[in-house]
Order: sequence, then structure tokens, then C-alpha cells
Amino acid sequence: MRFDGKTAVVTGASRGIGRATALALSREGCNVAVGYEKNSQKADDAVRAIRSLKAQAIAVRCDVSKRSDVEAMFKAAAAEFGKVDILVNNAGIDFGRPMLETTDEIWDRTLDVNLKGVFLCTQIAARYMVQRKYGKIVNISSNSGFGIAVWGETAYAASKAGVIQLTKTAAFELGQYGINVNCIAPGAVHTDMLKGKMTDQEYAKFLEDRKRITSLGIIGEPEDIAAAVLFLASDDSRFITGKTLLVDGGRRDFL
Repeated sequence: MRFDGKTAVVTGASRGIGRATALALSREGCNVAVGYEKNSQKADDAVRAIRSLKAQAIAVRCDVSKRSDVEAMFKAAAAEFGKVDILVNNAGIDFGRPMLETTDEIWDRTLDVNLKGVFLCTQIAARYMVQRKYGKIVNISSNSGFGIAVWGETAYAASKAGVIQLTKTAAFELGQYGINVNCIAPGAVHTDMLKGKMTDQEYAKFLEDRKRITSLGIIGEPEDIAAAVLFLASDDSRFITGKTLLVDGGRRDFL
């Protein structure tokens, strides 16, 4: 029960990696504010699943690109649970468009959610954490932002690379307040967002291609990323900050 009595805000927690993370935290005693933007039914389902594990939870609608929404989300979490110990910046979008098809609207929305959203949530969460000289912030980037070029991810890769650098600067500035800021860069993981960009046939081919370039020859599950989040969100990682952990099955071009 590493998180007994602690409170976490997890963005994009109604499905995929965010939901798996929220459930994993709650299994170890953490109370969770389930951040979501659109699907209230899935968010409520996540809350019920967390409560079935004997933890407390609330669902909070939040467009992370809007400061007013983010401020309201943290205010709701603090009002319900009394504090904020952990932030997991998981909310993200990917339109899957190559350079020549990336419109201004796609670029702006991708950067607003994936990068500005991480900045806003980190800044506002830190204001709650500074008062108590304690906090754990874990950002979800991608190996697309770690130094490789992936077709169709012009805006997405740029936003995720920005998350990695934002992690470093936030860690540098917030360390004096006892706040750890770290990042996880997942490889290919079975999620609705990944599958939603492709037909069933394209998805099957994508998975086989990804298996061939990983040392383990497997595709990740949301729970694999959640397990890494829990380590970085726990006091087991007290001497780690400003780092990015690749969780990608040992992608060969990164070894």
C-alpha cells in the first residue's frame, strides 16, 4: 500500500493508459481524481471500478488546454480529498497526419493538449505541492518524441519531444520544493487511441511490424505503463527527477 492516504490527479483517465494507471494507484490505497474531457460514461465506470477497490474517486471533466478547466479540476480534487500528492499527465491526442496534410488546426490542437496541457497541469499542481514540500509528477511522452522519426506524427512527435524537455526544466525548478518530475516514453501499446487511427488490417500489420523491432517481440499493454508510473509516483523514486524512462519492449534502434 505505497499510496495509502495519498491523492492523485490522473488526466485522460477514462480509458487506456490513464485508466490503467488510476486503477493501479487505487489498488495501493490512493484516492484518485479521474480527469476526462468527453466520455463521462467511461469516466464514471472508472470511478466505480476504483471505489470497488475500496479507494475514493471522483470524475472531473477537464480540457487540459484550458487554464480555467485545469484550475477547476485541481480545486475539485483538493476540496474532495484535502490535498494533491501526485499528478499523472496522461491526456493526449494524435491525429496521425503526415507533414503535408497537417493543417494549422491539427498542429495547434495537438500542441495545446499534448504540451500546453502538461505545462498547465504541472504549474497548477505544483502550487498545491509547494505548500507541503512534497509532490510527484509523472508525464507521459512517447518514444516518437525521443529522437526517431515516425511517419504521420509531425505534430504528435513535436509535442511529445516538448514534454520530455518540459520534464527536465520543471524538475530543475521544482526540486527545491521536494517535487519530483519524471517522464515515461511508451512504445507501441494496445489502446483505443492507437487502434482508432487504422483499419483492422492496418492495425494487425502495425502490430506485427512493431513486434519485429522490439527485443522482447511483444506489444505493450496499458498496465505495463501503469507499473512504471507507480514506481515514479512512489517514494521508491525519491532520488530520481528530470528523467525519461523508455518503456517500449526494448526497441532495437534505442539500444
